[in-house]
Amino acid sequence: MVDSKDGKASVRCTLAKRKKKIDIPEEPKKKTLYTKKLSDEQMEKLEGVCATKNWEVHEVEYARFAFKGEKVNVVAYNSGKLVVQGKEMENFVINILEPEVLGEARYGYDEVYHPEWFELHAGMDESGKGDLFGPVITACVIADKPQIDEWVKEGIRDSKKITDGRILKLDKVIRETRGIAVETCFCGMRKYNELMSKPRANLNMLLAWQHAKSLTAALKRKRAPWGMLDQFSKHDLVSRYFKDSKFDLRMQTKAEEDPVVAAASVVARAEYVRYMGSLSKRFGEDLVKGASGETKKQANRILDRFGPDSFCEFAKLHFRTAYEVVSDAGMLDKLPLKPPSAKKEWRK
Repeated sequence: MVDSKDGKASVRCTLAKRKKKIDIPEEPKKKTLYTKKLSDEQMEKLEGVCATKNWEVHEVEYARFAFKGEKVNVVAYNSGKLVVQGKEMENFVINILEPEVLGEARYGYDEVYHPEWFELHAGMDESGKGDLFGPVITACVIADKPQIDEWVKEGIRDSKKITDGRILKLDKVIRETRGIAVETCFCGMRKYNELMSKPRANLNMLLAWQHAKSLTAALKRKRAPWGMLDQFSKHDLVSRYFKDSKFDLRMQTKAEEDPVVAAASVVARAEYVRYMGSLSKRFGEDLVKGASGETKKQANRILDRFGPDSFCEFAKLHFRTAYEVVSDAGMLDKLPLKPPSAKKEWRK
């Protein structure tokens, strides 16, 4: 027994005399489940590959096909979801599925080479910047490893690679995930055009302000030590509006490879798709995204149908296309837009 005065020293001495126990690190637990969304073409190719293995074919409800191999089960559902399960799952994915069906080697690479992508952090992205119709929307998502792992299984990736219908479904998956924070920021079209018509107005500065707003709001709901922003300008503009010395804000191009940034890109795009849906309903036909010849034709019809006063509720007036439409219609006296100056756009 030791007294309280010298207790700590006595205990340290006693422990030092004991034989030191060596902790042998445990081998990482082998994963036995893999899911992925496949296209019809990939499904067909996979079925052919499995058929050559002479594996047992068995029936599974709602499945397009199912095979039972040596310590691995492969089930492809009508929805396009592939489920591979069993002790030999990793071997099947790495040596059969990826080289023979997917044509890429990705399994396990992200977490090995970018472990920071699977820890608690914020992801930020935007949507609508290059579209004539609709607002510019920023989104911030904060998540930790358990949620990120689930999203990767769901196939959440850069929104530019996903259809609008799928975007809305994935947005629902993200927003219904427990323990995360999701925030978006955008201005209505009339307010957006009012801000962009001011002297020295700059889209990237407005975008930086919106990113700072959505990030600040998300951090109030769930704290994270750092965040990744998909870089949209040559300079760090967000830090002008975001003041938090304890938060490490990082930027890089093609940041959507980070699954949390990818989730933010999905949320931002889904919000944009919903907004475009309301504009399309008001217009009476589906508005085309982007800035093409077809969007210009629609812009002409909008101006003709709703007049110059309401044109700003659909289109970004600082776009060259908007100026050309109003100019060609002879309405610059009613909607005095300035011809856009030829600026060199910073590209990622």
